[in-house]
Amino acid sequence: MDIKQDLSSFSNSWYDPGAGIIKRFFWYCTNECWFRSGFPINGFKVFLLRLFGAKVGHGVIIKPHVNIKYPWKLSVGDHVWIGEEAWIDNLADVAIEDHVCISQGAMLLCGNHDYKKSTFDLMPGKITLRISSWVGAKSVVCPNVTVGKNAVLAVGSVASSDLEEGWIYRGNPAVKVKERG
Repeated sequence: MDIKQDLSSFSNSWYDPGAGIIKRFFWYCTNECWFRSGFPINGFKVFLLRLFGAKVGHGVIIKPHVNIKYPWKLSVGDHVWIGEEAWIDNLADVAIEDHVCISQGAMLLCGNHDYKKSTFDLMPGKITLRISSWVGAKSVVCPNVTVGKNAVLAVGSVASSDLEEGWIYRGNPAVKVKERG
């Protein structure tokens, strides 16, 4: 039988999550209790993110049921909205600039696997959301992608490459549709 990936040979031992096992454990418990739950008090969630090493600006809104992998790899600017059930899977740094909207169910996916290698190696990559960009509901931003200033990723779309400043993108893969105006 010809198999393309041998998961028995997968090793993540080289990957550094940026914090020790104890900090990761306490973050996991905190994330489950206060973020992934329906806990509605926003200011407390911002406090917890900062406590665990995230850089978080002023006027940030974090809705219920948000999932954040590693807050110490997260930078959030001022007046950012993070919608219900958004998932920030930040195996690498995520930089969210001012006035960014991440709509409900959106996913910032900082990791992928190398399908060319049978060992299925992890490939983490940074994500940057520039000022006043908007990641639509149920859309995905892939590793090593920058969403440009004032760019929009429409509902259910997938950004697998950089999105230029001031344009609306739609589809899978996302393509330029029109200027935001």
